Amino acid sequence: MNKKLKTLALASATLMTLAACSQAAGSNLDEVKKAFVGHFPGKQVKSVSATPVKGIYEVVVDGKQVVYVNSDASYLFVGDLIDTKSKESLTEKKVAELSKVDFNALPFEYAFKDVRGKGERKMAIFTDPDCPYCKKLERESLKDIDNVTIYTFLYPLTQLHPDAMRKSKQIWCSADKVSTWTAFMRDGKPLTGPENCDTAALDKIQALGEKMGITGTPALIFANGRVVPGAIDGDDIEKLLSAK
Repeated sequence: MNKKLKTLALASATLMTLAACSQAAGSNLDEVKKAFVGHFPGKQVKSVSATPVKGIYEVVVDGKQVVYVNSDASYLFVGDLIDTKSKESLTEKKVAELSKVDFNALPFEYAFKDVRGKGERKMAIFTDPDCPYCKKLERESLKDIDNVTIYTFLYPLTQLHPDAMRKSKQIWCSADKVSTWTAFMRDGKPLTGPENCDTAALDKIQALGEKMGITGTPALIFANGRVVPGAIDGDDIEKLLSAK
């Protein structure tokens, strides 16, 4: 066999091997899914994929929950799978991917806008006027952030803060929402304005937040679609504002 034919034969054999491996991998993942559903028939399986750990599989259930199982799903564990070399949580990375939203599709007409400097960078915040972590975010983390446009969505968690909806209405009904919000959240200035304007936007934000699965405040959304919960510090906000 001449050199050219040998090369073609080798290439053909390689392609056949890759195809066989691909089919085997797909079949194996189907078996893992079938085994998982057999153990947990009430769970909706979104995806099953192999992990870097041999014999361990990642299963995404009920939208955004990530769990891990062995090949026949006889063992399951919940927690972070961490790459010890990179010190990166593969679980956290996956959840961040699952939580991404289309930033430009957000209904910004239901938010009030704070433009700082040129306002070139963008972020949105779902926040509650009675949430202590939201106040910490405003007073500390966001205080010195510049060249940013911040869209604030009032998202009172009334089951935790019964008076938060009334305060949200007062902020929404104020003539200058940004100034009223800043004075209340950063300086502790009492709210004294009316609450009887058209506040239908607040109901729509509630429905939107529930649809997006936002269960706590503050929830930060960046232009790349990344959703980050909690009062993270200013340095982390700067990094996320610059991330692609």
